[in-house]
Amino acid sequence: MTTPLRVLVHGGGIGGLTLAVALARSGHTAEVVELRDELDALGVGIIQPSNALHVMREIGVLDACVAAGFPWEVLTICDPAGTTLAKIPQTRMDGAPASSGIPRPALAKVLGDATAAAGVPIRFGTTISELSDDGSGVEVTLSDGSSARWDLVVGFDGIGSPLRSRLYGDRFTPEYTGFANWRVTVPRLPEVQGVVVSAGRTSTKALLTPITDELMYLAAVTAEEPDFRPDPARAHEQLGERLAAFGGPVAEALATVTTAEGVVYSRISQVTVDAPWHVGRVVIAGDAAHASTPNLAQGAAMAVEDALVLARSLDAEDDVTAALAAWEDRRRPRAMFVQNLSRALLKEETGSATTPEEDELLKVGMPGAAHVLVKPY
Repeated sequence: MTTPLRVLVHGGGIGGLTLAVALARSGHTAEVVELRDELDALGVGIIQPSNALHVMREIGVLDACVAAGFPWEVLTICDPAGTTLAKIPQTRMDGAPASSGIPRPALAKVLGDATAAAGVPIRFGTTISELSDDGSGVEVTLSDGSSARWDLVVGFDGIGSPLRSRLYGDRFTPEYTGFANWRVTVPRLPEVQGVVVSAGRTSTKALLTPITDELMYLAAVTAEEPDFRPDPARAHEQLGERLAAFGGPVAEALATVTTAEGVVYSRISQVTVDAPWHVGRVVIAGDAAHASTPNLAQGAAMAVEDALVLARSLDAEDDVTAALAAWEDRRRPRAMFVQNLSRALLKEETGSATTPEEDELLKVGMPGAAHVLVKPY
């Protein structure tokens, strides 16, 4: 597109900030509205696989991400006792690092600094109150009472996306998988030089992810009733009960979790928007459109890929409608592959029944998926 666009980004998370930076670097005008009062994040970590790091390189923040995190090359698979079963070298996308862990607050700061450096304002404590799309632009009124006209509105506003609800009502609400994720930051064990996954054919899986030289996070995926919530005073004890059968480095890490403070619990749900991801000039992306289970560690990677491809599609096409169609044609098959294989892996790793379609996907497996996901997005 030869004429720069005005784009309002709803949500200042990983995907929204990536889009804002990518748009600004291409000469477009972007602004981010974020309901939170600051770019905080839960004090646990995140895995950036090679395809995510490739996007970080494209928007100019790869070195900052690696410096703030812990790059690694090999995934280790263990049995529940801690015995190593396999070491799987991780593949690279176009020379980007193989993988890296990073604290979520550190990643938020990297992207926030890049957004500021790109000249993109972030309006905190603000959300969309009203919008009206007339086909050539979108009139938006924000919760602070201000209003403006935008060429495009993009929602990177998470699994509970208010923008998705505005567009589709209750057609595409999050689906609880029956499993939940427990995470807590602990001191890194010297032998944990990359992600260590410990699983058997039980309803529990554990993993350790290094995020700095000093820190890693312990995570557990467990089967939980829909209404279960940890006791705020004894969440660490409840996590210990679920990991009681694990030995080796998982047990060593668990022994350092002596209080409930810092234990983060979240239900694992997924969202499948089985309709176009845009209505007119209003778009949803990332978890708002296709939230997946965490078993491929690709949720944030899919969001930043969405962001970069959307910015490039807006540059490549002659009009917004064509750009959105081209963007979704590229992104939907890849995002659905990740979602479907991630769900199948969740079932396999926890001993749950799989469908014939999922069995076919599982023939690809994590190593095969890694080779797919380092191909162009």
